[in-house]
Amino acid sequence: MKPYFSVVISVYNKAHFVAQTLQSILDQDFQDFEIIIVDDGSKDNSLEILRNFTDNRISIFPTENQGVSAARNFGLLKANANYIALSDGDDIWLSNHLAELKSLIESFPNCGIYATSYQKMFFDSYTTQPKFTNLSLPFFGMVDDYFSTTIIDNILWTSAVAIPKEVIDKNYLFDEDLGCGEDTDLWISIAKNFDIAFSSKVTANKMIHTKDNHLSLTKDIPDLLKMLNKHKADEKAFPSLKLLLDQNRYMAALEGKILGDYKNYKLLKKDIDFKNLNFKLKFLLQLPRPILITLKKLKFWLLKKRLYNSPYR
Repeated sequence: MKPYFSVVISVYNKAHFVAQTLQSILDQDFQDFEIIIVDDGSKDNSLEILRNFTDNRISIFPTENQGVSAARNFGLLKANANYIALSDGDDIWLSNHLAELKSLIESFPNCGIYATSYQKMFFDSYTTQPKFTNLSLPFFGMVDDYFSTTIIDNILWTSAVAIPKEVIDKNYLFDEDLGCGEDTDLWISIAKNFDIAFSSKVTANKMIHTKDNHLSLTKDIPDLLKMLNKHKADEKAFPSLKLLLDQNRYMAALEGKILGDYKNYKLLKKDIDFKNLNFKLKFLLQLPRPILITLKKLKFWLLKKRLYNSPYR
């Protein structure tokens, strides 16, 4: 008899975190699941740590390093259950995570993706709550307009979603040609064609360990530009999609300026409707590069002092 959930974990050089991640999954209140771990060619001892776990629900697949999208897709296609929950190798589930996803699935059985809320944990020391837009909290139901809820923080986060196997079988997979933005790309594709169910109950911790782990606006601007252009033609059909894409264009343009990549900065900036940016965002985009570099360092310093600040708020 197949399990209710397949849990797919992608791992690359997560030796310091992966045992805690896996244990948080094994400690779920709802226990009917299999675990598919895809080690994407780790060069540390992640694989050795994983093999110390003896639960017979765990299957480990070592692969050559091909990137996170390929690793996740490998796991998605190996899954046996009707619903597939995802986790990265350094995030932590609370014990209610799968039970809350199951409640969503049973309440709204025909959605293309199911998601729960999460909290951001910085440097293992303090947490902040995500900020969702156009969503009255508490919330448990189908989202009217996914794109408008995700202008500040995304209601869909990779380690807090479950996707029906039948959606995966329709070739809704992570784009392996994208080096970043692959998760946003998939969420947009699903949202254009399926309903989304969301619970605002917190069931996971998004672990942020260093300034390069989630704090960098983007690691690969050309890939993010490619992702944004994939969905550009649908902006008229989904007006709030334009708003979401412009927020992403802004983030990438700002990072491009900080990195001195003025070519992509200009390409991204020209596609932004500045009516979709608040005053703080417009102001930041006009600042000289040296000031932006200083502000980015200041943001990291403030985070270390437990002061979280965002120009979106």
